[in-house]
Amino acid sequence: MKKIILSSLAIFAAWTAVDFLLHGVLLRGLYESTAYLWRPMPELKRGLMSAVTFLVALGFSVIWGRFVGVKTVANGLRFGLWWGFVAGVSMGYGSYAMMPIPHVLALSWFLGSVVEGVLAGVIAAQIDRGQ
Repeated sequence: MKKIILSSLAIFAAWTAVDFLLHGVLLRGLYESTAYLWRPMPELKRGLMSAVTFLVALGFSVIWGRFVGVKTVANGLRFGLWWGFVAGVSMGYGSYAMMPIPHVLALSWFLGSVVEGVLAGVIAAQIDRGQ
């Protein structure tokens, strides 16, 4: 249980950093050009966004800890790649199918999810191995 909590916290921190870089820096102009789609900054539910990010990190850690048999970095990469692919299809292209967002935004969400998944897999494997 200790490794799951440590992994969840580390993944949460990593995802928060990647989200800041991706959404707050790299995609900032794109979000500004599509401002009509988003809540105004003062109305963002930042606490909820953090809670959701932590709960998804916890879910990742629990599934890794309970259902992945051999805890190697290579398996962490593979698990994270699949996690990111599935999350990215849903986040990027599921949203693109329903919202009038630019394709580059859908692609960015997809690729960002893949990067975050791989990063989480490496983190979980390293913590599980005690490194």
